[in-house]
Amino acid sequence: MKYLVLHGDGMGDYAVKELGGKTPLQAARTPAMDFLAARGTLGMVRTIPPGFPPGSDVGSLSLMGYDPRRYYTGRSPLEAASLGVFLSPGETAFRTNLVWLSGEHPGSVGPEEKFEDLIMGDFSAGHIPSEEGKDIILTVNQKLGGSRIRFHPGTSYRNLLVVQGSFPGLSTVPPHDITGKRVGDYLPRGNGREFLVPLMEKSLGILAEHPVNVKRRSQGKPSANCIWIWGQGTAPELPSFQERFGLSGSVISAVDLIRGIARLVGLKVILVPGATGYLDTNYRGKLEAALGALAKDDFAYIHVEAPDEAAHTGKLELKIQAIEDFDREIVKRALDALEGWQGTPRLPGGEQVKILLVIDHRTPLVLKTHSEEPVPFAILPGGKSAGLGLTYDELAAECSGIFIEDGSTLMNFFLRQT
Repeated sequence: MKYLVLHGDGMGDYAVKELGGKTPLQAARTPAMDFLAARGTLGMVRTIPPGFPPGSDVGSLSLMGYDPRRYYTGRSPLEAASLGVFLSPGETAFRTNLVWLSGEHPGSVGPEEKFEDLIMGDFSAGHIPSEEGKDIILTVNQKLGGSRIRFHPGTSYRNLLVVQGSFPGLSTVPPHDITGKRVGDYLPRGNGREFLVPLMEKSLGILAEHPVNVKRRSQGKPSANCIWIWGQGTAPELPSFQERFGLSGSVISAVDLIRGIARLVGLKVILVPGATGYLDTNYRGKLEAALGALAKDDFAYIHVEAPDEAAHTGKLELKIQAIEDFDREIVKRALDALEGWQGTPRLPGGEQVKILLVIDHRTPLVLKTHSEEPVPFAILPGGKSAGLGLTYDELAAECSGIFIEDGSTLMNFFLRQT
């Protein structure tokens, strides 16, 4: 038996008025995901334990089979591992976004405007390409780094800060939670504020006329004119996937967070050219990489970030597009390649493949950020709800009668269910 996980980040949502009270999953054309739901096992799973932040870090740890209540130490240490940065005792990692802050006149920040009064215009600086982001963050490290702190370039707007020291009681806010809001109300609070806020404010002056930003403004694109520091954590200790489940395998993702979890648990990370983490990602390349990995190993995990990124914009049409692209380019092509439309996917050599379709959390359009409600999953081949004519969406999954309270047990349920 081989195992394939298809993870559509943030696909879950609430009922949307413009869709006649349907969720985006209900309204989107998703024949392949609906096939999995109707012919396999459909259910709901709680990926975010009570009291935990509803982020991809917590949700993805759960989906991988690791209980956040036991293993979660923060988001950034997971991303650090993806970059080959493994924290020493006494070090803290922070996610460092490149963001666009706007003032009274969008596109520029006047010298008379206070940092606290600026508005979070774009948490991704217009999904800045990795090459441009690297150029900017290296400049930030040159100007603001030192013996105690160092900045590391990551993917697109997602970068890393490592600091010698610990910050108990520090509270930070993800920038994707505050689009369109005054940043002064959401700056770091508690132990470490006096250290972090000046770094963020100083970056404004450093980046205002950076050559990358001058060029981006000339092209009508948001500039990466500030760093936003959040998601702190210390080094986690995770048992390997092989130890927990007796399987070897690979993970395919454009996102440092997912790659980092994979590396920390001993799974291989496959880098796919053109994988961007957005609507323009290389879907086919990711699926081909996963199928190639299954020919050698027991387990492959495809993560697609686009639905979550689209939902953060609050634009309904983008989220529908991302969901339909995922269904057509990942799920349908997987069923086609594995000849799974008869209900039993198989590799060309005849080995059976079990498919798990999952979501890490909801990203409701009305919120433009994550929420903690349970999300649907589907397993093919299954049988617990097969033949009920169900579709892959929140309401159908709720009506299936199958509910997994502890999301970290879903992986075991998937691997062991017969």
